[in-house]
Amino acid sequence: MQLLNKKPESLLDIKMHYCPGCGHGIIHRLVAEAIDELGIRDRAVGVAPVGCAVFADLYFNCDMIQGAHGRGPAEATGIKRTNRDAIVFSYQGDGDLASIGMAEIVHSAIRSENITVIFVNNAIYGMTGGQMSPTTLIGQKATTCVEGRTAKQAGYPIKICEMISTIDGATFVERAGVHTVPAIMKAKAAIKKAFQTQMEGKGFSMVEVLSMCPTNWNMTPSASTKWVRENMEKVFPMGNFKNACAADRQ
Repeated sequence: MQLLNKKPESLLDIKMHYCPGCGHGIIHRLVAEAIDELGIRDRAVGVAPVGCAVFADLYFNCDMIQGAHGRGPAEATGIKRTNRDAIVFSYQGDGDLASIGMAEIVHSAIRSENITVIFVNNAIYGMTGGQMSPTTLIGQKATTCVEGRTAKQAGYPIKICEMISTIDGATFVERAGVHTVPAIMKAKAAIKKAFQTQMEGKGFSMVEVLSMCPTNWNMTPSASTKWVRENMEKVFPMGNFKNACAADRQ
C-alpha cells in the first residue's frame, strides 16, 4: 500500500514535548518537509533557541546547534560564513527574537546575511510561565500584566515583519500561520521560498509564523486557533512583506 503522507526524513521519530495544541510541532514538520523537498538535508544546519523550542535540536534529522538566548542569527551568521555551502536556519520564538535578540535579527538583516530565520510568534513567553512578550497584544493578559497589556505602560506590540521589511538587506520576508489548513499550506510555501532564497545566494530571508499557546492563553486548543484568527491576525496580518534580490544591490 502506498502512503499518501509520511513522516519527513528530516524529522526524527521521537515523541515531542510540546503542549497539546501548540503550533511548534506543525512548524517543525513544515520546516522538515521543505528541507526534504529541496534535497538539502545533508547541507542543513539549524540553530535551536532558548524558549519552548529549546529542544528543537533533538527533533530535526540534520546538524543542529543550540544558541544562547536571542543569539541565533549571530550563530547562524558564523556557521554560514565559515561554510558557505551549508543551508543555515535559525528557529526562534517571539521572546528570543523580538526581545533579547532584537539587535541580532536587525543587524543580520542589515548585513543581508545569507541565512533563513523561522520566527514563531505566539504573543507570550511560553516556557517560563506566560509572561508578557514584545508581541503580546494590547489588552491581552499575562502573568506580568494580569489586567491586560496597555500601550502606556508597556508600549505597542512589535511588528517584526513590517520592521524588517524596511531594511535594504532583507530579501524575503513573509508572515504566515498554522491555525487553519489554508494558513498551514501558505506557511509551508513561505518556508520553502525562504530556503530557496538562501540557496540562490540572495541574502537574508525570514518567515514569521503565527502560532497557538493554549496552555499560557488558558484556552482549549480549538479556542486558541479561533483566537489567532480573530485577534492576532488583526494586529499581525499575514502576507508577503518583501521579495527582492538583495544580492543585486551588493
